[in-house]
Amino acid sequence: MNIFEETLFSPGEILMKIFTPILEFVSPIVPGEIFPYFFTMEMFQRATISALIVTIVAGLLGTFLLMRNLALIGDGLAHVSFGGVAIGVVLGATSPLWYALAFSIIASIIIFELQSREILTGDASIAIFLTGMLALGLVTLRLNGGGITTDIEGYLFGNLLLIDSSDLDLISFICITSLIILFLIRTGLLAITVDPLAAAVQGIPVRSIGLLFSVVTAAVVVSMVQVVGALLVTSLLVTPAATAQLVGRSFRSCMLWTQFFGLSSVLLGLYFSAEYDTGSGSMIALVAATIFCLMAILTYITNLLNYTNSKSFEE
Repeated sequence: MNIFEETLFSPGEILMKIFTPILEFVSPIVPGEIFPYFFTMEMFQRATISALIVTIVAGLLGTFLLMRNLALIGDGLAHVSFGGVAIGVVLGATSPLWYALAFSIIASIIIFELQSREILTGDASIAIFLTGMLALGLVTLRLNGGGITTDIEGYLFGNLLLIDSSDLDLISFICITSLIILFLIRTGLLAITVDPLAAAVQGIPVRSIGLLFSVVTAAVVVSMVQVVGALLVTSLLVTPAATAQLVGRSFRSCMLWTQFFGLSSVLLGLYFSAEYDTGSGSMIALVAATIFCLMAILTYITNLLNYTNSKSFEE
């Protein structure tokens, strides 16, 4: 099912036309034996574009998630999306991501309502959906005889080479729409993130913005499934934002550092996975975690030296 072909509107094709000349222009300076193909061959270009646009949106979203103490929701919705993927595979869907999108949006709305109505805490409701939907997906696959195939592993751990034109259309549509929505609600979202009570007093629609943010989060998580996999979504959604908080001194600087660390993780992850024949999702996650550890150590050493110097100056 590809509604974009039926409407003669293909966001993936538009992005390919925009980014393909750029990728081909930089390809001569790209290192490695296999990695340059990600900039010259159409199948690999599709993968590269998907990874880059997903990382940009995930970076913006991750900063807000950390500030709102909702880092776990990305992981929870990713597991929910896998349940949708499994149902779609069993039903023979051309693009199981549509089922993942529907499942994740419904789950995000239910989680938001349970939390806002104080029926369950956010962590509890996320944990229930996380385990329940992952189990539903695994049981469904087992009962229908398919089990964990190579394609299913791609959704679990990420496989950029499985992204076809219809998947790119969906990922592009989700990312572009999410960017527009985040831009429109940025002021209100920042206000309710910093102080929801003060925002409500000022007349900002806290509930509506919170619900819309939850839906956007669910959609962006689905767009990330084929890039890093349902089990590794937080590697791009949370880790770069957490790394940025180690060095950022303001909200804006954290946003910029998040983009830098996120894009660096993706490009380095793609390079190492291509050259050493490892899974793209797992390598991206490993690089992101390594960058975080290095920055944490560097920050600690810097703070220790500053503290030592200040003590010496006082004496």
